[in-house]
Amino acid sequence: MKCYVCAEEGKSTESVSMCIVCGMGLCMDHAIRQEIELWTGGYPFPAEKIEETLPRILCKYCAMALKKGEPKKG
Repeated sequence: MKCYVCAEEGKSTESVSMCIVCGMGLCMDHAIRQEIELWTGGYPFPAEKIEETLPRILCKYCAMALKKGEPKKG
């Protein structure tokens, strides 16, 4: 599989991972490792955030989308 972002730029680079959200193939230069929050609780509520996080590989598009959904700090 080739890196999708590199292909958009006209390059041909082998992918080393896939975005956990959209499945896009990513090379080392375009793979973003991000810690994702974990939540627990019954349906539909109560839900509470767990202290530990889960590392995930994301593309730049999904990383930006997840960042926009985070609550503002401060």
